[in-house]
Amino acid sequence: MCGIFAYLNYNVSRERRYILEVLFNGLRRLEYRGYDSSGISIDADLPSPAAAPVYAGSPPLVFRQEGKIECLVRSVYSEVDEKDVNLDTAFNVHAAIAHTRWATHGVPAPRNSHPQSSGPGDEFLVVHNGIITNYEVLKETLIRHGFTFESDTDTEVIPKLAKFVFDKLHDEEGDVTFSQVVMEVMRQLEGAYALIFKSPHYPNELVACKQGSILILGVNELSGQNSGKLFHDVKALTANGKPKELFFSSDLCAIVEHTKNYLVIEDNEIVHIKDGSVSILKFDHDKEKPASVQRALSVLEMEVEQIKKGSYDHFMQKEIHEQPHSLTTTMRGRLKDSGVLLGGLKEYLKTIRRSRRVVFIGCGTSYNAALAARPFVEELTGIPVAMEVASDLLDRQGPIYREDTAVFVSQSGETADTLFALDYALENGALCVGITNTVGSTLSRKTHCGVHINAGCEIGVASTKAYTSQIVAMAMLALAVGSDQISTQARRNVIISGLSSLPSKASEVLKLDAEMKELASSLIDSESLLVFGRGYNYATALEGALKVKEVALMHSEGMLAGEMKHGPLALVDENLPIIVIATRDACFSKQQSVIQQLLSRKGRLIVMCSEGDTSAVCPSGSCRVIKVPEVADCLQPVINIIPLQLLAYHLTVLRGFDVDQPRNLAKSVTTQ
Repeated sequence: MCGIFAYLNYNVSRERRYILEVLFNGLRRLEYRGYDSSGISIDADLPSPAAAPVYAGSPPLVFRQEGKIECLVRSVYSEVDEKDVNLDTAFNVHAAIAHTRWATHGVPAPRNSHPQSSGPGDEFLVVHNGIITNYEVLKETLIRHGFTFESDTDTEVIPKLAKFVFDKLHDEEGDVTFSQVVMEVMRQLEGAYALIFKSPHYPNELVACKQGSILILGVNELSGQNSGKLFHDVKALTANGKPKELFFSSDLCAIVEHTKNYLVIEDNEIVHIKDGSVSILKFDHDKEKPASVQRALSVLEMEVEQIKKGSYDHFMQKEIHEQPHSLTTTMRGRLKDSGVLLGGLKEYLKTIRRSRRVVFIGCGTSYNAALAARPFVEELTGIPVAMEVASDLLDRQGPIYREDTAVFVSQSGETADTLFALDYALENGALCVGITNTVGSTLSRKTHCGVHINAGCEIGVASTKAYTSQIVAMAMLALAVGSDQISTQARRNVIISGLSSLPSKASEVLKLDAEMKELASSLIDSESLLVFGRGYNYATALEGALKVKEVALMHSEGMLAGEMKHGPLALVDENLPIIVIATRDACFSKQQSVIQQLLSRKGRLIVMCSEGDTSAVCPSGSCRVIKVPEVADCLQPVINIIPLQLLAYHLTVLRGFDVDQPRNLAKSVTTQ
């Protein structure tokens, strides 16, 4: 949801104008996460001795604005003109922070945007992702100590608490380090957070910390001599006085164009950048002094091209059309000699086979992907499969047992509800498996084992290629777990053959793009849309309706076709568009019956069927038909969802809405 970005240059001259553009571009890379306001902080010039404030460093300049990032850009350049700030001033070392905010506490407004301040003089500034659950108690305490609050946010308690701690420690002990201040602040905070602190008391220093919210450090050594040393301690790599650029970000997408050397900051780590060197401390509530931690940099495999639209108009459009490639990368190196090799699960397959049940846990699109996988996981493994929406599992405190295998599905690996459900499952002793698209995410680090879907960076808020890759990853999981059963060998061979053909079949179905645009134009004035599916394609109905709901802002509902006569049939008339998914599987004859019942009530039908089945599903020619290539029945959902993704995309464009940043939604939902 919210996005953090910070930039520090050391021993390399950077003009203020350049620093501003690095910040703005970093925020643009985070736009897709969803936001309603943004802000930055850079340094002003040193004041004259007569006007010197209470600190030695340059006073910070803080800019905050409601709306899109371009609104912030315009206001910043307008303000620097008014204040006569010299954009050509060069800094050999400079620390700057930036943020995109998605409103939780307080409406979108400059006063509620980040960075939030400690008060007059901006002695401490903080950007924050997450929620502080005990902020009301902290706020009352700080008010009693004379602090005045200007925003409605939970975040404002953090910089004010930092100033309170700084003043207290400074009076008691004299010199106090920036990381000491942050450690004492962490001691008081409850909730989930990723934080970056900036202060003129500590010129050209930044301190970051996190608890339950992702934060990444990127290192760009400009001397070019760090090649081959990427597995050395990050402090040893940076404590050399050489020119470098350092970055903090809540997403790898924001640093990939600057560096490929990064590390994912762990919970309760305090990362302190001073004199161009990175120190990492491990905070422990029970210990007064934190321990120093050695961490190695990883190499980012993402390419800059993945975060650019290329020849496409929107990221969602690009990602829909990337699916032949993303499906290939999901399976690459994993289909071996009529079998499946999943390195991340190899040591745990026997444990999964002994499970009492498999519990799939997810939210939104990821839940739908798991629902699509449930039938063939049950079929190939013989293990009962339960489905849980993460938030509902937590609300009910549903039973999770030591004999269970809990499979957590999340594109980002940072979804708050899913991560809280993961903690709950770990506490109850279940084997926890992660299915995620994000290497280094909290989900991938906390689960016992798992599968990275390798779909590539997904920028559009509405998930498309990650959904289809998740289904394929879970199909391979089912094949691997069930590989010890002789009775299903023939079925497994059919599915493996079907997996190999999926990318080419996805390329075929993408040729329906123009047809889906034409269909979208016929639905543009409709107020609602129903999608009926059953069996393997019940999840397809839910996901197709969700896509239309998310981006086209049109009411749509996915329904189990077997439930049609138990209520939904009352809605059917000649005006309401209804999509029925009737591709070839065990439920085909039942869907034929559903179509006849809808037609007899003058339903406005759009039927999705396998190529060659037009006369079988619509003998009277009274309904519109979408023909898709046929694959193995359990893999058909991967193909069937693509026309519905295209339909949602074109409906959104024709209705004039923002495809990549739907109203009120965020890519990575990091709050409950």
